[in-house]
Amino acid sequence: MGVTMPEKKTIERARRDKREGKAPTTQAGEFVREEIEHIREGEHGARSAAQAIAIGLSKARRAGVKLPPPEKGEASEKTRRGAQRALEAGEKKPNAKPSPKRSRATTTALRREGQSAVSEKALSHQAKAAAGERTVSERSAAARKAVRTKGPAERSEAAQKAARTRARHKAGH
Repeated sequence: MGVTMPEKKTIERARRDKREGKAPTTQAGEFVREEIEHIREGEHGARSAAQAIAIGLSKARRAGVKLPPPEKGEASEKTRRGAQRALEAGEKKPNAKPSPKRSRATTTALRREGQSAVSEKALSHQAKAAAGERTVSERSAAARKAVRTKGPAERSEAAQKAARTRARHKAGH
């Protein structure tokens, strides 16, 4: 199977997120998770954690998730154009199958890459680097926004996780 067709369960999860009023980035997160699973299962590899995430985001846009391309200055012009194209493709034909020839070429190229790009260490490094590029107020606003679409159980779980993180940071000092 080629790299590009998302699984039914992934599309379902993304649709559920949309129904629950969650942000496009959250919906797209389902596709990123699927991509990481594929790499861990050995379907193909990736050069970096960022590449694995980029593949997932592109799949999400092509599947009809209304995820805007990065702002000017956030990513290269080439990346922004690619994201815009994927978004338009998803708006026109969200269920379109990728061309078998292109799909095979992509998979073949990615099979040459390793799996270390999605190791816990690599993903942690990527997350820390991405968070480091945001200001404290941006991170705080994102957390506040996330609270609005969480149900009681999810909120409780998030609070416990936050408490654990605070405890760990306190212990580290």
